[in-house]
Amino acid sequence: MAHDTPRAELILANLGTPAAPTAAAVRAFLAEFLGDPMVVEKPRWLWLPILHGIVLRVRPAKVAKAYQEIWSPAGSPLAAGTQALAQAVQAELAAANVRVVHCYRYGSPNLAERLAESRRLFPDSNHPIRVVPLFPQRTASSSGTPCDSSNNSRATPNFPAASRSPSCPRSTPTTSPR
Repeated sequence: MAHDTPRAELILANLGTPAAPTAAAVRAFLAEFLGDPMVVEKPRWLWLPILHGIVLRVRPAKVAKAYQEIWSPAGSPLAAGTQALAQAVQAELAAANVRVVHCYRYGSPNLAERLAESRRLFPDSNHPIRVVPLFPQRTASSSGTPCDSSNNSRATPNFPAASRSPSCPRSTPTTSPR
């Protein structure tokens, strides 16, 4: 299936949400989220046994029950709201030929998945990609994590690395030459 190459791409990055209101999905989400050293700034030798030995055994079932009460066919409230925002921004920027998608720092679709999708849809493109964290504050545990994630994304030949938004320090647009 051929796709028209966008002039630019905007990836709206939100914190994340479990994939389902189940203990297993919540456990996977919490393991990724609370396992991030930028979120829990404790020595790894101390925190990881607590996380895997206590937190991930007790919290997922309780949190899943709470999610079940607010879950809709569109997913969690955060998932539904993030998707709606991406669609609204896409509608506003469609005439400018800007592709707008969302991702999560924790969960799926994540930044790596969105970049892989873009590579698959537009293999010969070098259009700029801007990652914009959807957080009201700039801290290491919020906007810092997607900034690091976008910094760690690797460009391939014919495909630029994701650039960071102004809310990420040292942000510069990326348009990799061929």
